[in-house]
Amino acid sequence: MSERLTHTGPLWRWTGGNGGSWHFLSIDGAAGEALSGTALMRRLEQTIGGFGSLKVRATIGGSSFATSVFPSKSAGWMLPVKASVRKAEGLAEGDAVTVVLEV
Repeated sequence: MSERLTHTGPLWRWTGGNGGSWHFLSIDGAAGEALSGTALMRRLEQTIGGFGSLKVRATIGGSSFATSVFPSKSAGWMLPVKASVRKAEGLAEGDAVTVVLEV
């Protein structure tokens, strides 16, 4: 049985020391708490991914993709949003993005 969570937040960019950059959506609030609860259960079951990640299916607009969310000490959970999804959905840094996650 999968759980469906909906969250809206701003798309933000992180730039690494090598000049590369990645775009993320922070998942916090009720959706973030639900992810944390799922992560706790997966730890107990010993089925959690590397770095404490959770595999999810994310849908943004008409784009649906498999990825993982990663815990962040300051931002709840981080969902990477790849370039092909940003291009298909016309998204840029700072845009409000609504995502449906299936955990």
